[in-house]
Amino acid sequence: MPKVLLVDDEPSILSVLSTLLKAEGYDVVSSLGGEKAKEHLSGQTFDLMISDIRMNPINGMELLTLAHEEHTKMPVIMLTAYGSVETAIDALKLGAFDYVTKPFKVDELLITVRRALDYSSALSENATLKAQLGTRYHLENIVAESPAMQHACEMIQKVAPTDATVLIYGESGTGKELVAKAIHAHSNRKGHKFLAVNCAALPEPLLESEMFGHVKGAFTGASANKEGLFEAAAGGTIFLDEIGSMPMSIQGKLLRVLQEKEIRRVGSNETMSTNARVLAATNRPLEELLEEGTFREDLYYRLSVIPIEIKPLRERREDILPLVVHVLRNDVSEGESPAVLESEVANIMESYSWPGNVRELENAVRHALTFAKDNVITKDVLPARILENPRLANATADAESRREQALDLEKCKSLKAFLRSKEKEYLSQVLSHTGGDKERAAKALDISLATLYRKLPDADIVPEE
Repeated sequence: MPKVLLVDDEPSILSVLSTLLKAEGYDVVSSLGGEKAKEHLSGQTFDLMISDIRMNPINGMELLTLAHEEHTKMPVIMLTAYGSVETAIDALKLGAFDYVTKPFKVDELLITVRRALDYSSALSENATLKAQLGTRYHLENIVAESPAMQHACEMIQKVAPTDATVLIYGESGTGKELVAKAIHAHSNRKGHKFLAVNCAALPEPLLESEMFGHVKGAFTGASANKEGLFEAAAGGTIFLDEIGSMPMSIQGKLLRVLQEKEIRRVGSNETMSTNARVLAATNRPLEELLEEGTFREDLYYRLSVIPIEIKPLRERREDILPLVVHVLRNDVSEGESPAVLESEVANIMESYSWPGNVRELENAVRHALTFAKDNVITKDVLPARILENPRLANATADAESRREQALDLEKCKSLKAFLRSKEKEYLSQVLSHTGGDKERAAKALDISLATLYRKLPDADIVPEE
């Protein structure tokens, strides 16, 4: 049951608000004025504070500042007279969640209260997820809650201090380069360079030059000697991404580098030694390429001394929400709070298959952040492809059922408003039956004529009983 602190220096306002919120099921603590509210804030924990702005001797702005010092994550709703909206906007700048003008509409107030409490709940859920990130398996930017990623992290920790060649396998977007960087960062080579090359992104002549360098005049456009990655990464690590796309001719030269620890620049007859450690990655099992005859068997055995497999995100769903929180935390500006997820959004993200893996998840979160309002990520700001996911209906059937039953708070009526509407319909029927004779209608309804007039929407005069 959410606990709400009400603060106002008018007893009548406190009484109305207290009655209203208790009827909605909230645990309410009323405070007549700011001084009493200070005592409550110092001794108790609340999920929400609703405070008037104009009070003496402690006004609402002072109380807002104090509340944020005592309870940094507690949302605060300010009450203000219609003519003091500018002051309320100042309160928003100081961190208030929202404001409601007096005299307030009941439905508007309740909607604002629910929004504030939903925001607070989302903050708590995100805090729990953040705490999960602090496990012993969290290496730099690698989030590992699933057994598969925990095993991968254990492999990284064991292989990093060695000079063994490592082959990292995983679908596109799973974070293979991140794993390679973690190995380098935990090795004795971390003080030297980590250089990467995508073997699928360069044509054969450029790839060979990029890896081994070239001498002046080696080919058209080679106007000067050029150092290759194996030279530049001396004492460090070279990462060969998508190595399965490497042409056969260059595979033979790479094999010599691994065997002899020597390189030869394109166009040169001289060899030079290299001590760069080689890490490689592929999004296709190299065994398949061996069968196709597009990858050298001897190079395969040289590269796969230590294999590390990174499972696709759909096979390690425990990592999805911690990854989302990780992205939210890293994308926040200094001094700002990270955005929070609505529970519905968390369900959707856990249910989505993420064919693009971690890269797709990162892009989806940043897309949502771009369009999020009030620092809250809702279903409406998610990329369309995630919402159109055919698996979502089955994976989130229970959540979808709850959502279908939930009414739009902006459009729905409170129970009191609904009963009043039905009452008006019945009164209209009775009056129609009596031909508009209010005395007969009152008698038929077993109420006084005065009561009938009060209940009629178009009554301007209430006669004496």
